[in-house]
Amino acid sequence: MTTTYVVPGLSESVEILVDRWGVPHLYAGSADDVFVAQGFNAARDRLFQIDLWRRRGLGLMSEVFGETHLERDRAARLFLYRGDMHAEWLAYGSDTKRVTSAFVRGVNAFVALCHEDRRHLPPEFTELDYLPAYWDPADVARIRGHGLFYNLEQEVARALTLRDFGPEVEDLRRVREPAHRLRVPDGLDLDVVPDDVLRVYHLATTTSEERPRGGLDGSNNWVIGPSRTASGRPLLANDPHRAVSRPALRYIAHLSAPGLDIIGAGEPALPGISIGHNGKIAFGLTIFPIDQEDLYVYRTNPADRREYAYGGRWEPMERVREVIPVRGGEPVEADLWFTRHGPVIYSRADRNAAFAVRAAWLEPGMAPYLGSMDYMRASGPDDFVAAMNRWGSPGENQVYATPDGTIGWRPAGLIPRRPNWDGTLPVPGDGRYEWDGFHDVDELPSVRDPESGWFATANQRNLPEDHPFAVTFDWYAPFRHQRVAEELGSRTGWTVQDCVRLQTDYVSLPARRIVALLKGLTSEDVRVEAARRLLGAWDATLRPGDGAAALFEVWYRRHLRPALLETALRGVVSSEKRRAEALARVLPAEEDGSDARVDLSLLPSVDPALLLRTLADAVTEVEGLLGQDMASWTWGALHQAEPRHPLLTGRDWTSAGPAPRGGSGDTVGATLYGPDFRQTGGATFRLVVDVGAWDESVAMNAPGQSGVPDSPHYDDLFEPWAADEAFPLLYSRAAIERNLGERIVLRPE
Repeated sequence: MTTTYVVPGLSESVEILVDRWGVPHLYAGSADDVFVAQGFNAARDRLFQIDLWRRRGLGLMSEVFGETHLERDRAARLFLYRGDMHAEWLAYGSDTKRVTSAFVRGVNAFVALCHEDRRHLPPEFTELDYLPAYWDPADVARIRGHGLFYNLEQEVARALTLRDFGPEVEDLRRVREPAHRLRVPDGLDLDVVPDDVLRVYHLATTTSEERPRGGLDGSNNWVIGPSRTASGRPLLANDPHRAVSRPALRYIAHLSAPGLDIIGAGEPALPGISIGHNGKIAFGLTIFPIDQEDLYVYRTNPADRREYAYGGRWEPMERVREVIPVRGGEPVEADLWFTRHGPVIYSRADRNAAFAVRAAWLEPGMAPYLGSMDYMRASGPDDFVAAMNRWGSPGENQVYATPDGTIGWRPAGLIPRRPNWDGTLPVPGDGRYEWDGFHDVDELPSVRDPESGWFATANQRNLPEDHPFAVTFDWYAPFRHQRVAEELGSRTGWTVQDCVRLQTDYVSLPARRIVALLKGLTSEDVRVEAARRLLGAWDATLRPGDGAAALFEVWYRRHLRPALLETALRGVVSSEKRRAEALARVLPAEEDGSDARVDLSLLPSVDPALLLRTLADAVTEVEGLLGQDMASWTWGALHQAEPRHPLLTGRDWTSAGPAPRGGSGDTVGATLYGPDFRQTGGATFRLVVDVGAWDESVAMNAPGQSGVPDSPHYDDLFEPWAADEAFPLLYSRAAIERNLGERIVLRPE
């Protein structure tokens, strides 16, 4: 069956072949037409998601949801790009404006179709009683609040911990790499920083359903050279980790036109592909957590709180007045205030203080992932690396591989030069602490064809010890990378399916070390001794059907970790009340609880009695959760995935599952979870590319490619994903035709 749409903005007809896994393959006679078609098709499958993306980003939620969103809308507008659009477009690449304009024409064509014929309208718009909006190309570039941002949260958390407890407690809260003694910047009064100084920042950079970002965003990628694969061809694997949601964050598509034949995933609101291959080079990314943010603390004029001390004089803040439309009410005027460093997020009249954010991602060319427009058309490694020199945000580890056997790694992103401070804490905004431009990307190390025959990244610190400048002190824990390295370095003969198995590997390296401490211990409590034996026979693999995995996760995260930290705090904080407050400060939120470095550093001095006492408490808790019969326990009975709609509940299409899951935040197959054990983060999109034999590549995108509930591809991938499977990511037209699900033709007017 063929479905036909008339699409204004096309010069010729475009054919879309949707394969049986829901991946659209777009064939056009020109680059302009293929990007118009990409926009139209993204709206066809994900209209509510991308409409919400635009509204959240531009501060237009109140227009359809009412005055309860006014504060969020004002916050979002503070963090829009407000510079020169000419410089903005030029920063990405020669034709990014043209491509984005074509993409937006396609989105608007489907929006117009929905306005004309409500049968095309996704049900969310009917349920919430509003219509999708039309886009402007500048929207795509100006929206910055949906990116992944680094350092500001840690900067403030450090300041508050130092303010309240001192450096010894801060050392128990967070590991800094490389090891680094904190120095409070000259002129900074920590007492001035309020607990909720980042409230507006969080409103601007998280959705209403998210908690402030912490450990939810990680990723794995690796490349394997021909000498270590079964086929003699390179392999590239990538599984970025983000929130588990309905629909998924990413969308897979194949764009084919003269001079362009690329397949992979991007975010559906953006043109192009950021992870995938173009038949000449394959590429995949993980976060390289560059410190791109600083909190500036100002002394304000007691006679005029909109003036701040800078360079020995009072400097006025800039006011931007905007009008926010409100559903069911009159438009509301909002005053947005800016210093020379950036948006003002907090003012304290009682302390004559104000606070603003300087962010590299507010510079030209920094819209998240829009820079992929340049590198996705690279013809080889040199082109690809050159394009990454212009990459801005977020910081990325890119791995790449080509059919001739070349593999490599290139980190990139805009790195501020801080000539007289290290970025670990807020700084006074009086002119003493200014960025001195940005580091050149070529100042970062890179790798091509390593002797090991493979290279991997997992957000860990991957710079040499003698690297001359700080990128960040807040690297992710190294355990996922260590496990990947353990596997990749152990043998040759790697296949696509081997890579899928490693992407879904549930071995916990912290668990190995922790469980080993129980060896040689005994308990007179029969229940505890049975638990100790259960863990002693366990291989530290967090399988969904494993009872030892359930016991370990409850024991370690809910009992052993708090006890270790509380014991360590006894030597630092004398008051019992203050010690309880300090413990609350240093304990990570459960969703962020995937960094075991502090805990493991405390284990060498742990009292065996503490191990057995906390294990006893864990047994009691698991019995309450799963019953008295230890043999019936399974990790998957507690730890489950149930992706949910961001705004609506109670309909049969607003959630999927639940499905039992293995793993944790410590495993390569990352499955972060919250207090109810429900999976909150991980890889809903995965990719393994067989470089050169492109049709042998595989992918996954759960719960399904489409965001439209009556689509056959709405949740058809949820069960295969939960079972750690993958589907063929077909590239050749012949293979696609053999697996055709639907044919769509887009015709010009």
